[in-house]
Amino acid sequence: MMRSKLIASKEALENFQFVTINGRVIFNEKERVVRIARAYSQVVKSAIKPLFDGKSVDELTKEFYNILPNYVYLVTALKQARTITDGLLDREDEKGEIIHARIRKFWFASRGNRADKGNRNVKFHVLEDHVLIKVKDPWGKEWVRGKAYLGKEYLPLLHELEELAERKEEGYGAVISFKEKPMIHLQVPLWLYLKHFSSPKPNGYGLVAGFDLNSDRLNVVVVNKDGKVITTKTWWYSDVTRPGFPKEKARALRLNALSESLNFLSRIGVDYVVFEDLFLVRKKKFTRSKSGNRKVSRFAKKQMLIHGVIKSLRLGFNVMLVNPKGTTTSEDHERVMREKGFDRHTASAYLIALKGLGMLNDIK
Repeated sequence: MMRSKLIASKEALENFQFVTINGRVIFNEKERVVRIARAYSQVVKSAIKPLFDGKSVDELTKEFYNILPNYVYLVTALKQARTITDGLLDREDEKGEIIHARIRKFWFASRGNRADKGNRNVKFHVLEDHVLIKVKDPWGKEWVRGKAYLGKEYLPLLHELEELAERKEEGYGAVISFKEKPMIHLQVPLWLYLKHFSSPKPNGYGLVAGFDLNSDRLNVVVVNKDGKVITTKTWWYSDVTRPGFPKEKARALRLNALSESLNFLSRIGVDYVVFEDLFLVRKKKFTRSKSGNRKVSRFAKKQMLIHGVIKSLRLGFNVMLVNPKGTTTSEDHERVMREKGFDRHTASAYLIALKGLGMLNDIK
C-alpha cells in the first residue's frame, strides 16, 4: 500500500497545513460573542487603508488595541486585513485602478499556537455526541461557553487533537462566523485529518494524470512513464456559468466532478495526480468580455484546487503541484493542439501531466 504525499512549492505547502471542520455552535451568552465579532470586523475594515498606505501590522497593533484588547485576536484580524490588501494590489482592472474591497462577512478568528495549548482564545472539550466550546472575552474575566455540533465522525479526530494540544504538540486555528446562525470552523492539522479519514490505495501502474480546472469543465489527461497518452476525459458542468445560477449549487457540481474523476483514475491504476500550482500565480486575468470576467471572478479555482488536493490525498494518490507557466498560452501549447488534435483545455491538461512526470523523474 502506498502512502500519499504532496510535492509542491513552499508557497503552496503553506496552504495545506490544515483542513477546516465546520459545525453549528450554540452560545450561552451570544451577545458577548457578537461583540467580539463586531470589534474584529471593525479592525479588519479600518486596517485596510493604512496597510495599503504602507503601515505595518506591528504599528497597527498598538493603534487598534483600544478597539479589540486581545493580542491574538488583534494580530489575526490585522493579518486578515493584510491578506485582503495583498489581494487588492494583485487585482487591477484594465485602467490600472485598484479594485476596492467590500467586507460583508461578520466573523472573528484566533490563530493557533502550540505554546498556548492549541489556541489561546478558543478551547474545546470533546464529549460523547458534541463538543464543549469556550471563547475568551477580551473585556470580561469569564469565558463565553457553548456547545458545538461538528459531526460525530469528527469526534475521534478532535479528541486526539485535544490531547495533542494539551501536551503543546499541536495548535489549531478557530473561526466563529455569523451568517444565518453561529458557526465554528476548526482548522485541524492535515496529517491528523488524513490519519483519520484517508483510505490508502494499492499501487497502480505508475500512471500520471494531469488536471486542467475550468469554470465550465474539468479536463484530465493520463500518461504513462514514457509520456504516452493513455486516456483523456472531460467532465462538463456548463450550466454553472449561466447568469443567476446558484453559487452553492455550482460549487457542488464542480466538486462532484472532481470526486468522479478521482474515482475513475483510481480504477485505471493512476498513482500520481498533477494540478497547476495556483499559489505561484499572483494576478487574476480579466478580459474585455463581461461574461468572461463574470466567469473569472465567480469561479473559485483555488478553492477547487484545495478540495482536489485533499480529496486526492485521502484516496491515496501522490499529488504534485507544478508551475503553470506555459501550460495555457505558449508555443508548446499550440504545438500540442496542432499535432495531437487536442482542444486547448485538453492540451493544458496534457502539458500539466508532462510537467508532473518531469518533476517525478527529477525526484527519482
